[in-house]
Amino acid sequence: MPYIANTDRQRTEMLERIGMSIENLFADIPHEMRCESLDIEGGMSEEKVCRHMRRLAGRNVTHMISFLGGGFYDHYIPSALERIVSRSEFFTAYTPYQPEISQGTLQAMYEYQSAIARLTGMEIANASLYDGGTAIYEAILMALRITGRNRVIIDEYTNPIYRKMVRSYTTNLGIELVEVAGKAGMADRAAIFEALSDRAAALVLQNPNFLGCIDDFSDLAQAAHKHGALTVISAYPTSLGILKTPGEMGADIVTGEGQSLGMPVSFGGPYLGFMATRKKFLRKMPGRVAGRTVDEQGREGFVLALQTREQHIRREKATSNICTNEGLCALRALVYMSLLGKDGLSEVARICADKAYYAQSRLLELGGVDLRYPENFYFNEFVIELPERAEVVIRRLLERGISAGFPLSRYYEGMERSLLVAVTERRTKEEIDFLVHSLEVSL
Repeated sequence: MPYIANTDRQRTEMLERIGMSIENLFADIPHEMRCESLDIEGGMSEEKVCRHMRRLAGRNVTHMISFLGGGFYDHYIPSALERIVSRSEFFTAYTPYQPEISQGTLQAMYEYQSAIARLTGMEIANASLYDGGTAIYEAILMALRITGRNRVIIDEYTNPIYRKMVRSYTTNLGIELVEVAGKAGMADRAAIFEALSDRAAALVLQNPNFLGCIDDFSDLAQAAHKHGALTVISAYPTSLGILKTPGEMGADIVTGEGQSLGMPVSFGGPYLGFMATRKKFLRKMPGRVAGRTVDEQGREGFVLALQTREQHIRREKATSNICTNEGLCALRALVYMSLLGKDGLSEVARICADKAYYAQSRLLELGGVDLRYPENFYFNEFVIELPERAEVVIRRLLERGISAGFPLSRYYEGMERSLLVAVTERRTKEEIDFLVHSLEVSL
């Protein structure tokens, strides 16, 4: 019987049993941000309680102008998307064990896979993963299964959150992880060529990388293939509206974070990992693959063509325990891509890039502000160098209602004054100009 605490005394006893206290549980929240009491009088009516709670909620700061990026982006979500995915038909059991009663779910999975395959320039995709970080981890395990090797080379400008997740997941798996330092904001070709050998299972790259720099990894993919290694590229899906696809670069496995495809930035989730690969690697891929077929009467239908989990009679032959847990998020991504279409996604990507370059040019007009990697090309993110610590500047701008960007010193040494600024189609000219003005008066 689980221990359920339903009184203050029981909660106290439960916490004491595990050596904790309420203060310990909320230690990470600064005292000035805590709500000690809701100040609700006894005997208040429902209407008064609701009015009181709305008044309290109104004190929250909910309208920040965001220039944050680093893998998660504030894109506009069409109203039609919310209307479609809120229909009751979609709130069904996520696992389509019985295809005869799950045709809608299976067709949505199939259409999602098709859209991701086209977007990435690959031949086949699965039905979704947890997030961008676990997608890279699953791609690494897939490469190990295919090559029979255990050495993985990762460019240091791959999202540091993803790299940390990979290190955590692979700690006890006997995998040799080699992180190769970048050079001038880009993958260091010479260092990667030196790290590649016939022992390498995979080369992991990201485009645009965590610093926002655009690259063409065709030469690196070719070099990896010469050594029998697979190339894994993590991609920002919105950028693929205008950039060369990973498939065109020679990638073997493509992964990424699908949050920008119709999911809000909402306190750390929900996220959506996607994966696409070449058809010859299909049976080494994790997750599930929905397929289109016909029945004995020639009628079109959809089924789970590949099921790789242990519970699907796979047991020790299972490739992963990933399933269709992200079904609703994948549906959002599908609806988003369908609403925008090929031309719409390209237009969004161009707007992001144009606004980013406008923001970059305006910021460089300020004295003491420089572009850290002026020789590189960017999509919608870029790194500026400030005259003082980026974290200090960020705190000042927060007081003016602006989330100015991401302080790179959190993950990279020697970047104390470096600020990663992201611009999406949602940022207006007035908001960009306000950022520039606020930064000018704050320095």
